[in-house]
Amino acid sequence: MDVTARSTSTFWRESAPLILASKSAGRRQALLHSGVPFEIIPADVDERAIESRLDGADADAIALALARAKALAISAAGRLVLGADQVASCEGRIFGKPPTMRDAEALLRFLSGRRHRLHSAIALARDGAVVFATVGVADLTMRALSEDFIAAYLTAVGENALTSAGAYQIEGLGAQLFSKVEGDHWTIMGLPLLELLEALRREGALLS
Repeated sequence: MDVTARSTSTFWRESAPLILASKSAGRRQALLHSGVPFEIIPADVDERAIESRLDGADADAIALALARAKALAISAAGRLVLGADQVASCEGRIFGKPPTMRDAEALLRFLSGRRHRLHSAIALARDGAVVFATVGVADLTMRALSEDFIAAYLTAVGENALTSAGAYQIEGLGAQLFSKVEGDHWTIMGLPLLELLEALRREGALLS
């Protein structure tokens, strides 16, 4: 169990912290800044198998299915669990995390000079049932990237390129990929935070 941010929040009303079923640094950072106490227990789900079962589904449906699966995989009696996932779409194609560095390179080459959409899904579960789920979207325009830049970028970020949809983390060197960003910052980071906080308030987990 990876435990973090266990300090008591002024606004938190649960007897135990929120469980975050994700290793994402962006999601961890968003929760830390929001004052929600949490602990990290990453969900072990077969993302590829879930995606293959949803062949033909749209990006929102895929992201939601992954988020729900992760929340339910960790769900425990009496505890609130947050599952999350993110996929990207562009011109009819849907992308999850690139499986290899070669795939990351091909993905960046495809997205270069194009506008794509991020679909960030969250699911909140308690006692083995999903009590809330939603998808936030943001649109990002990638500048035209040279082959030299793609190679240098992938060398710099290494296998971190394989941990996010689109092969980038915009809070890091990924910021250099873009010419325009339209959408909520937290959604781009993989966690529609305002929607989550409202759901936690409805569950009585946060002070209203």
